[in-house]
Amino acid sequence: MTSRLPPLNPLRAFEAAARHRSLTKAAAELNVTHGAVSHQVRALEASLDVKLFRREGQRLQLTPQGAELLPAVTGAFETIASATQRVTRPSTSGRLTVACVPALLSLWLLPRLSSFMAQFPEIKLTFDASNDPDNIYSADHDISIIYGDGSWTDCWLKKWTSFDLFPVVSPSLINNQPLRTIRDLKDTVLLHADQGREWHTWLAAADALDLHRNNGLHLADARLAIEGAVHGLGVALGDTLTVANHLAKGQLVAPFSLSVPAVDAFYVACSMEARSAPIVQVFIDWLFAAIEDDDARATPRPVTRRAPRRQNGNAPR
Repeated sequence: MTSRLPPLNPLRAFEAAARHRSLTKAAAELNVTHGAVSHQVRALEASLDVKLFRREGQRLQLTPQGAELLPAVTGAFETIASATQRVTRPSTSGRLTVACVPALLSLWLLPRLSSFMAQFPEIKLTFDASNDPDNIYSADHDISIIYGDGSWTDCWLKKWTSFDLFPVVSPSLINNQPLRTIRDLKDTVLLHADQGREWHTWLAAADALDLHRNNGLHLADARLAIEGAVHGLGVALGDTLTVANHLAKGQLVAPFSLSVPAVDAFYVACSMEARSAPIVQVFIDWLFAAIEDDDARATPRPVTRRAPRRQNGNAPR
């Protein structure tokens, strides 16, 4: 049979008074009057039929019974406070599946991911290299980082960042086939990450649409186009996010100073239900903080001319 516990408020008054050795300080902590604390202590003593305090001058001293009771009461309140904190704290543990544009995942996200993993070690991440809008609505994905025009509906959606496009080429290729002017592209393989729209946009800004040929090399996404450029297969369109490391390491160079705003942008999206989950919130907050940090530290590329943004359909990056 479970023993009946003393009332909670008298126990709180006793614990505070015993800790402070003062009814006045206990009253201040509990935000009640001196008389209320005194009344609660007397009620507890009556309930237990023991004396818990004796007064020595201006200070309270615990009786042997009070000294025996205090550690148990203090420990119980600490246990309750700890459990309350745990159950009310947003959960930042569990599994999180993120679909991300392949080039962005490989060339931007993974190199920065260690900071998130160090901050949230209890979150187990799974990444899917994909730019499929259906991932937004899939139960298999919690978050999508997607490239497009932002027209998706029935979901939570926020623009993450836009970027500029510019040609990049390996030093070995440019040594063998110098690109002194944009016209020199006519003798070079153009590496496409889409069906030709992005190169069309850049060449239009360069007044060189007559160089747009159908005999370029078409690849599945921007990551492969950039890798193709690194291996000297041709000239790819890099962007201000994904080729920064290649440029810094000298694996790629930008032969021209013309940058063109990409038609589309990167967005972060998820279902309305997923957005309210703390584990999703912390990853999205980290994503936006990371890109803001990148923007703050970025060194702008020299640009001689920047084409206006155009409104068309989306293409994979």
